[in-house]
Amino acid sequence: MRFARPRRPETVTLWVTLYFLLFCNMAFWSRLISIQAPDSAGGWLYIGAAFVFIALVFNLVLTLLAVRFIFKPVVTVLLLITPFVVYFMNQYGVFINDDMIRNTFQTDPREVFDLLSFKLLLYVLLLGVLPLWLLWRTPVRYRPWLRELGSKLVVILLSFAILAGIAYGFYKDFASTFRNNRELAYLLTPMNYIKASSKYLKGNARLQPVVIQKIGEDAHREVGQGARKMVTVLVVGETARAANFGLDGYERDTTPELAKVKDLVNFSQFTSCGTDTAVSVPCMFSGLERKNYDADAARRHEGLLDVVQRAGVPVWWRDNQSGCKGACDRVPNETMIATRFAQETPGLCESGECHDDILLAGLKEYIDELKGDGLIVLHMMGSHGPAYYKRYPKAFEIYTPVCNTNQLDKCESQAIVNVYDNTIRYTDHVLAKLIALLQKEEGRADTAMWYLSDHGESLGEHGLYLHGTPYMLAPSGQTHVPSVLWTSAGYRQQLGLEQQCLQEVAGKPASQDNLFHSMLGLLQVKTKVYNPALDLFAACRRPG
Repeated sequence: MRFARPRRPETVTLWVTLYFLLFCNMAFWSRLISIQAPDSAGGWLYIGAAFVFIALVFNLVLTLLAVRFIFKPVVTVLLLITPFVVYFMNQYGVFINDDMIRNTFQTDPREVFDLLSFKLLLYVLLLGVLPLWLLWRTPVRYRPWLRELGSKLVVILLSFAILAGIAYGFYKDFASTFRNNRELAYLLTPMNYIKASSKYLKGNARLQPVVIQKIGEDAHREVGQGARKMVTVLVVGETARAANFGLDGYERDTTPELAKVKDLVNFSQFTSCGTDTAVSVPCMFSGLERKNYDADAARRHEGLLDVVQRAGVPVWWRDNQSGCKGACDRVPNETMIATRFAQETPGLCESGECHDDILLAGLKEYIDELKGDGLIVLHMMGSHGPAYYKRYPKAFEIYTPVCNTNQLDKCESQAIVNVYDNTIRYTDHVLAKLIALLQKEEGRADTAMWYLSDHGESLGEHGLYLHGTPYMLAPSGQTHVPSVLWTSAGYRQQLGLEQQCLQEVAGKPASQDNLFHSMLGLLQVKTKVYNPALDLFAACRRPG
């Protein structure tokens, strides 16, 4: 049964506009009100003017789309997407930009499952299914095309007239607010995800077909005759933040095992290239540096691992995450859940994912079989949220009570911190276990391990959870990440590295921009793309 009376397009577009502004933009209006602090009649007049202005813009766009066979399908798509966007904005305080869209498209099924909840279902039902049902039960009465065109012109002209009046009275205020608070553009729904998706899809469309541009074609090594085998293990962490890392001064001792490791170097001022994996991982391996980084350019260029492999160093990427985001596409790589170790190692893997201990399975055998030097990259699951409780074995539930759900709003702040800190304790254990494994290889090889997290995490500070906030707006919790280096005495001797110098360097600012060049230096790769100024360890290498 339909509603009693068919509605004109103008009425339906107004309803849809009000639906989006009143029910799908709580985060936007909350932020705008907090900025403007409307404690006077003038303040509320500003908020009212902003509401009318945005409503008119929305309605103008919908008026242009209010054509038979086009309007309802377009609005349907918006109603299917919007509840998910609104949920994550309200639940976790996330901002919607093209990096967030990229991260969404690159999320694997395991991560999607961790994000599902009953509350998300309610959002979909109330903000998606219900208005969608109302929309399709409401008949729209279109006029003959000429009269319909005339009515649209009236709406457009009237809207522009009102918009001009509001702009005349509030332009300076609007311009100042939106120029100084750029996060507002990432909160205005559905404009935020439409713009972000368009930018992401446009970039990917240009990449078809992708022609990979080679870099470091002159890459080679100059290694002395009879030198001992050198094995370097690079560990890419996930969602670890320096603020909760014991070695970086955290009030809790979340890194007790690493603290006991002799000759460990801790980089206390290390920052990430991005605030999500889809940016940070390809960025740190690209050599482009954060200020020059572009996702399209990174995908069209070779990276660190290509150059290393070209120089004759075997590369092996082991992944316990959602993939390497293009960084390992042209080198040998494996996903741990798909290996025999997932079945042969009881207790490490269940429900389609593994704890990070799995990354060490079979590692000793591989190192022993290496005929010469090698680079191994281990990509951890680390502290990936919001289901932090899944990231560590029960034995590492040190801090209690914990938040044992992915619905963080149901948990006390301390419970969220506790469960997150447990993930750091487990990462500490895995790294210390890896170093112990490498130490046992001392009779056969000189070894080193470098760990750095891809990005940090927000744990509720300022209403923010998880990560992915646009870099210019991101708090330090999402960009200040832990990084530690361990080298055996033989490794340092071969490279002429001075331990005291390394400790001094570690106290200075550094970032993922340094990874590309520092790794080339450690692996003794000579190439024109190597920049010694960005090599963290160049100053600590002594000739001879």
